Amino acid sequence: MTSEPSPPSSEVTQVPPPSNSTPNGTPKRPVVCVFCGSNSGTSPAHLSAARSLARSLHAHSISLVYGGGTVGLMGEVAKTLVALSGPAAVHGIIPEALIKYEQNGAATAADAKDTISEAVYGRTTVVPDMHTRKQLMAKEVMEGGPGSGFVALSGGYGTLEELMEVTTWNQLGIHGCGVVLLNVEGYYDGLIQWVRTAVSAGFVGPGNAGILVEALDAEEVVRMLREYRVAEGRYKLDWTQK
Repeated sequence: MTSEPSPPSSEVTQVPPPSNSTPNGTPKRPVVCVFCGSNSGTSPAHLSAARSLARSLHAHSISLVYGGGTVGLMGEVAKTLVALSGPAAVHGIIPEALIKYEQNGAATAADAKDTISEAVYGRTTVVPDMHTRKQLMAKEVMEGGPGSGFVALSGGYGTLEELMEVTTWNQLGIHGCGVVLLNVEGYYDGLIQWVRTAVSAGFVGPGNAGILVEALDAEEVVRMLREYRVAEGRYKLDWTQK
């Protein structure tokens, strides 16, 4: 887990809000990036929440970009959405080292990628490192239609690191997309309390307390993203300067 957020690159530089329609005039689909564990957890509620989130994304014609894993909650949300919406609705982005590890030590990334069925998990892009993965995922969200944003299901260190990075980017004004915790069986109660403690201790401004919002079910996630309003305390920084 990194101690500081990755420096914004040209891939994620804040730009004027994108058009809500494609060049041919059709509305852009919302894109949601889901951070979650490569394990399933000890409670069946976590896998159930992943499936439920996928069903809600399908019901609202929302595309998914995620970390490209085929196991645990990552694999579950991806394959559930592909089964409902088709492979075009899902894009997994995974570093070469991770895909070779996950696919039983395949000799090359190409060999590993060949074992991941697009018909089951959607399109997979292999990238060289973690920073590129996060930049590309964020870029897809930032270029998506209204209601795009970032969602955290239950997960471990990597999930928390990715979640807090996009929360920090929101505070810095790099993006204005919603950041939502799907709090399953109180899994994120401690994090929500930490935000309150950080505000009362003077390390997070009261105007930024609402950057990270909580949802208790999948439909509430979609509603929170659609109704998301940027926090009043966000830094008004210009990231368009080279």
